[in-house]
Amino acid sequence: MRLRKRKRCFPSCSSLHKVDEDEIYWRHRKKDEELEWSHNSTHLVSQFAQCFSNAMVGSRSWIGALFNRSNTRRNADYLLTPIQEQRLQRLQERVNVPFDEARPDHQEALCSLWHCAFPNVSLKGLISDQWKEMGWQGPNPSTDFRGCGFISLENLLYFVRTYPTSFNRLMTKKGGKRATWEYPFAVAGINISYMLIQMLDLHSEKPRCLPGINFVRLLGEDEEAFDVLFCVAFEMMDAQWLAMCAEYMDFNEVLRATRLQLERELSLEDIHRIQDLPAYNLLYQ
Repeated sequence: MRLRKRKRCFPSCSSLHKVDEDEIYWRHRKKDEELEWSHNSTHLVSQFAQCFSNAMVGSRSWIGALFNRSNTRRNADYLLTPIQEQRLQRLQERVNVPFDEARPDHQEALCSLWHCAFPNVSLKGLISDQWKEMGWQGPNPSTDFRGCGFISLENLLYFVRTYPTSFNRLMTKKGGKRATWEYPFAVAGINISYMLIQMLDLHSEKPRCLPGINFVRLLGEDEEAFDVLFCVAFEMMDAQWLAMCAEYMDFNEVLRATRLQLERELSLEDIHRIQDLPAYNLLYQ
């Protein structure tokens, strides 16, 4: 709103209380300046609020970037406790193990995933069209692990063994009104594992981003924190899928929205255990 310039009113000579004209001029000028400052500050606050609103709904939050920059500088030299350092190192070793279809233990893990997911259905072989029922892209699941590694299979195994009800509900797409073109369940799991590794900065000697730093603290409380976080992230991704009425080609956008929400939850100050994450309750809906 544009402010009108005040018309200066000088007292007449007949006024009972005469005031010096210069004093009146400066008094009104001061009021005009105060009003102008108030108008400008209100406009700035409005702009700031708009920027904040845009940031919170955008795919990349400037406030998240601000958190990362300020906390990276402040926490660049943070110290790990011996248990945190030990567990982080073990997790990083898991991250660096590629899936090898020639290794018997990797073959056994893959077969275990099938038997846990479909306990009443016999698996015909490590290469079979049956795997498509779980959401692999083809008859040979090993080709889908190239984007991540063995840890993504471990994550899926942990999910089905620890939260079987949640796992089967997501795998069979029981919840909500589903899109015509669904996301492939198993391949989605591999993408979630990869997203978490990048988000938590696990390829660095120690995480430098705020969510990663807070995650290491959670890892110090629970060595299974990464596997549990995978399960929580899978539930969050599926919830985002339904909320966005997404289709197959929207998967990357859904994954970005999931990451943003997870970063926010991991940045909360009152998160001391992985079970404190607000989204953890999704595993028991």
